[in-house]
Amino acid sequence: MGIKGAHDRIQAFSGTDLTEDLKKMRHPPLIIHGDDDRIVPLAASANETSKLVKDVTFEVYPGAPHGLSTVPECAGRPNADLLESARG
Repeated sequence: MGIKGAHDRIQAFSGTDLTEDLKKMRHPPLIIHGDDDRIVPLAASANETSKLVKDVTFEVYPGAPHGLSTVPECAGRPNADLLESARG
């Protein structure tokens, strides 16, 4: 990807305001976030997002970092939580 690509990607995800899109969601979403995410802190992202969306299911994984689905301690949990959320 290179330095420019990495910079552009970070700028895109950190500089895009999705507030209005989130408010328009028609299906109850599942928000999954690790409480040890040092790249996108819980307080600045998932906590705020969960306030904007109706009927959200909000799962916080204790000790999980950014990219939690790639961490062995979390293996399978995101998929299991997603399936459970879909069953409603």
